[in-house]
Amino acid sequence: MDKILAIMLMAIVTYFIRLGPFMLFGKGNNTPKWVVYVGRVLPPAVMGMLIVYSLKSVELFKVNSSFPVAVAIGLTAILHFWKRNNLLSILSGTITYMLMIQMG
Repeated sequence: MDKILAIMLMAIVTYFIRLGPFMLFGKGNNTPKWVVYVGRVLPPAVMGMLIVYSLKSVELFKVNSSFPVAVAIGLTAILHFWKRNNLLSILSGTITYMLMIQMG
């Protein structure tokens, strides 16, 4: 019974979170400039933060740990600039890194 209540509560919270922007900004109104700005700059900022966090423990001069990272980053960058598909580039870089770590 507790699980059902938890699921119902999460569904209600999700519904109101998704309803929020429509209630705040109204129907047919222009989106505020600050929301457009945040929507434009936040994704690259988060990606940059994730890259820095991911690379913080890589030892540059140890080939065993730095080579798979360099290959995965290179593949991710090439695929992203070529296909402009976030999911494809991130998944392929992650899978490449994991395969290189497990097999090497």
